[in-house]
Amino acid sequence: MHLLIAAAGSGRRMGADRNKLLLPLAGRPLIAWTLEAALRAERISWIGLVGQEVDRPAILSLVENAQKTVVWIQGGDTRQESVLRGLDALPPQANHVLIHDGARCLAEPDLFDRCAAALEQGAALIAATPVTDTIKRVDADGLIVETPLRSELWAAQTPQGFVVNQLRQGHAEALNQGWSVTDDASLYERLGWPVRVLDAGPSNIKVTTPFDLTVAEAVLALRRPG
Repeated sequence: MHLLIAAAGSGRRMGADRNKLLLPLAGRPLIAWTLEAALRAERISWIGLVGQEVDRPAILSLVENAQKTVVWIQGGDTRQESVLRGLDALPPQANHVLIHDGARCLAEPDLFDRCAAALEQGAALIAATPVTDTIKRVDADGLIVETPLRSELWAAQTPQGFVVNQLRQGHAEALNQGWSVTDDASLYERLGWPVRVLDAGPSNIKVTTPFDLTVAEAVLALRRPG
């Protein structure tokens, strides 16, 4: 299975002056935890790191001794453009691809393997988790207009998995139509293509703020043996 990792994170909401993926987390750069899980996943054989040139030396230094193929791919100005560049860089034999946010550093090898196995057996999928809060939809004035059924709500996460040729077709249509999407599952929704959810469990958070970094530290501490 081929895996693309989006590694062009910003430090803006962290209040940092660099890519948040290079911030320290439990004694290592944040993305080191993401890479470790991907490298330990049994079904992942090829990893493409999609990022910006300024971060290339620091990130590649983390995989110098990797036992799997790891390649660097120059990212674009948006996540959508970066994914398209990642698809262009896939080996010719790639039939399926998983796409993962580097900032989801608590993903475990089993999650990558479960997503890969499910993708090989069926349609597109995303890792997700059932919403536990009651969600309110509000209008421009901040007034509640609707309470969606919580049983129908899932928080979208990554990895997200797709058939390569179909995803390429979807991105081509997005370019033709001028669509801007924040993830590939949203692109599939616009095209009316099915996407399944796979329960990722409660800890697959995306580290975006200093609070998230504290939570990630706590989760990693709980995972340590002893």
